[in-house]
Amino acid sequence: MTSLPGTAANFCYRHPGRQSFILCQRCGRTICPECQTQAAVGVICPECMREQRQSAPRTKSAARTRLGRMTAPGEPVVTYSIIALTLVIFVLQLIPGLGVTDRLLYAGVYSYPGAFEPWRMLTSVFVHSTGFIFHVLLNMYTLWIFGQILERMLGRGRFLTLYLMSGLAGSLGVLFLADPRVAVVGASGAIFGLMGAFLVIQRKLGGNATQLLVLVGINLVIGFLPGLNVAWQAHVGGLIGGAVIGLIFVQTRQRSKRTLQFVLLGAFGFLLVALSLSKFFV
Repeated sequence: MTSLPGTAANFCYRHPGRQSFILCQRCGRTICPECQTQAAVGVICPECMREQRQSAPRTKSAARTRLGRMTAPGEPVVTYSIIALTLVIFVLQLIPGLGVTDRLLYAGVYSYPGAFEPWRMLTSVFVHSTGFIFHVLLNMYTLWIFGQILERMLGRGRFLTLYLMSGLAGSLGVLFLADPRVAVVGASGAIFGLMGAFLVIQRKLGGNATQLLVLVGINLVIGFLPGLNVAWQAHVGGLIGGAVIGLIFVQTRQRSKRTLQFVLLGAFGFLLVALSLSKFFV
């Protein structure tokens, strides 16, 4: 920095017509009140403030920080995403005129010729009864509990595979055990699949699964009670499907059996799809 003449040194370097006796704490130049920015100690000029901001470490917003934590390795991103998607669809179901429920629900008739819409076997997992809000809340709460545990245990890809294949197995239960004219909605089949898989994994790894077994039993019994309008068929199908997938996972958990795991999952998935098409070719 070059020194200024005696009289010029008492005037603001940005406004030569304004006399001042205040100096920037960083560069020592004279600055008028308009150019002063309060710092931790004293004041600094605009140029020094700009340099200070450019050199300061950038901080993330609260929203970006939360998003970063949610998507960090080990976080149950798939579980959160399924819950969010299900709740968004539920809100859309409440809007009159959209017909979201009718477009996504499943009944056995949609697996027969003439009304063949097999994708409903999966889309029905993401819609719920709008007349009973506790239906979706209970399912999402259960998913939040078991989803976090299983997703961290299995990994995101395997957990998503488990959830979708269990949902398909639940719809197969409806196809083979329920009246084809009765429509069903809800994630109960997929949820029971998670419980079935967790039960098998716990038992195989030597964990205590007594409480979970009691919980599954209570939920199964509730599904058979008259007047509750619960699709117990989806519960049975999802539970069986999830238990089979859980058995595959636990029996092929070694890295050396990774290829065998993919083959068995692919074969079971092929079986589920074949069963879903069986009524079409009858």
